[in-house]
Amino acid sequence: PTFLHANSTSHTWAFSAIAEIIDNAYDPDVNASELWIDKIEANNKICLTFTDNGAGLDPDKLIKMLSFGFCEKSVYESKSGHQPIGHYGNGFKSGSMRIAKDVLVFTRQLHTQSVGMLSQTFLDRIRAETVVVPLVTWNNKDGKREDNEETINNIRAITAFSDFKTEDRLLAELKELEKLQTGTRIILYNLKSDETGKLELDFESNPTDILNPQTLAIDTTSVYRPVREDIARYQVSLREYCSILFLKPRMKIFLRGLKVKTKLICKSLSQTEIDRYKPHWLDKPLKITYGFTCNKDNVDEYGIMMYHRNRLIKAYEKVGYQKQPNDLGVGVVGIVEVNFLQPIHNKQDFNKDEKYNTFMAALSKKTNEYWNEKKNGSNRNSERMISDWLWAQCDNCLKWRRLPDGINRNLPDKWFCFLNPDASHKYVNFV
Repeated sequence: PTFLHANSTSHTWAFSAIAEIIDNAYDPDVNASELWIDKIEANNKICLTFTDNGAGLDPDKLIKMLSFGFCEKSVYESKSGHQPIGHYGNGFKSGSMRIAKDVLVFTRQLHTQSVGMLSQTFLDRIRAETVVVPLVTWNNKDGKREDNEETINNIRAITAFSDFKTEDRLLAELKELEKLQTGTRIILYNLKSDETGKLELDFESNPTDILNPQTLAIDTTSVYRPVREDIARYQVSLREYCSILFLKPRMKIFLRGLKVKTKLICKSLSQTEIDRYKPHWLDKPLKITYGFTCNKDNVDEYGIMMYHRNRLIKAYEKVGYQKQPNDLGVGVVGIVEVNFLQPIHNKQDFNKDEKYNTFMAALSKKTNEYWNEKKNGSNRNSERMISDWLWAQCDNCLKWRRLPDGINRNLPDKWFCFLNPDASHKYVNFV
């Protein structure tokens, strides 16, 4: 049905759609520690794949993931600790259908393994008036499936409208998930392209990244600063976007075979200070971390980083002085987790309610005050752009460790706790 396409149009930016799929692996019901994003070729067509080592999905959860009107993540909201990002149960559908016309989901949990398909091509061909989701499940113990008419019809639909043309091919793909014990593999095919057939996403320019060239078009919502023509790298590079997607990164992301170096932004600034926001309707003060960016390569990467339940919603949002067509406020970064605000359905902005407007006004004032205090008439360009502390994430336990002063800042690609030369800081945790 056309509803699948209409539902996907909330994502005007391709990476926001990809983030929805990443969210599914991160959320506590799946709780993956590793996610692999890659491209494969099938029948001379490029497909985009997401593979995680999470808990996997039973048939009931898989059908709810691929259907509309279900959201079971609310059961985790009353628990402390790892909170789900999604609220509506719509993110996977809107995200996947924004990137491609069709998606196959292979998943394996402790007792069953299943494959399900959400396909605009299939639904158009059968002229469906409702969303039909073919799904087949096998028992892990004996490898058998139900042998009824519905199951046979579902296998026929999946093999006819995907690149897996036989049941053996489906089982071979599920066999790969055995190496992870449990997990899920999502394959997006018939990727979005223009009228000439050129894919929206660029897989060729950088073999270790996925680029979004359309972002280079003029963004009419951005602040006009005549002397600055750079565009933030996260808008063009999926690797850069993934590196800042989570405030406290808990999940390793591998993009096209290479690990994404996640950034602990609040610990990567110079002249760091903590401010507080305490309206009467908040139980406890909200922490806002301020500092100057140490990024010499992209001068436009400053502003407010606004996270919700650990997930980035708005990046480098310009506030206060930063909205003016001059250099006031340039270089100032603020980081804040605003769980009291409500993200809109595409998770790229917040509902513009009274709490949002009040908070943004206070944020503008606080950002200006930080700038006035730190600048104090001095020339920012003359200062060393170096972070107050150096932090590294252990590839084994995923904890962040603070490193001592004077250490070489060119860290190896793989870093472990035992490499910290300062025993007193070897097990100082941040995440």
